[in-house]
Amino acid sequence: MKAIAINGSPRKTWNTATLLNKALEGAAVHGADMEIVHLYDLTYKGCVSCFACKTRGGPSYGKCGYKDDLTPLLEKIATADILLIGSPIYFGTVTGETRSFLERLLFPYGTYTEPPQNLFPGTIRSGLIYTMNVKEELAETNGYFQHLGNNERVLQQRFGSAESLYSFDTYQFDDYAKVVADRFDPLLKAKRRQEVFPVDCQKAFELGARLAQDNG
Repeated sequence: MKAIAINGSPRKTWNTATLLNKALEGAAVHGADMEIVHLYDLTYKGCVSCFACKTRGGPSYGKCGYKDDLTPLLEKIATADILLIGSPIYFGTVTGETRSFLERLLFPYGTYTEPPQNLFPGTIRSGLIYTMNVKEELAETNGYFQHLGNNERVLQQRFGSAESLYSFDTYQFDDYAKVVADRFDPLLKAKRRQEVFPVDCQKAFELGARLAQDNG
């Protein structure tokens, strides 16, 4: 059983990466082989509208035909059992690198037929992990759940299942005194880091374990 985690954050050891690694640890309990990929290490583009994946009889029908650093990763995901995708939330959505990755991952498997069809031949148990500086109440007010829920919906359509984990009001800086961020109380941020983030880590662990157990 193969579990792949995709880190869409520019930071490799901070909130998003920590939760992804916890999810991988949970999957490993049930025998999954683990791998984490940092998107910011790769050079690639989002969908370039070449439509090679839609060309009738073409060699890339049903898969992304554009070649760059993302190509071997997409091929590896196609044979995975568990896929975890994590991203911090910037301006109410995932990072640009995560968005470009999702375009390349998901668009080729959908058809322009009537009715639309899914060309992915198997199933992948998938989970989405989001970290954000805002509190849950503000995320709801600003429509984050409705917007980000679309990612879960499309992953379900393509791979058969998906679920999401949200981590709110995250600790953003090593030292709040060094940055201009007066709207945040560093003591409250530190308290939440100590008390709430470990709970989120446990939820991520349980997410990974659940996805692996469902594959068992």
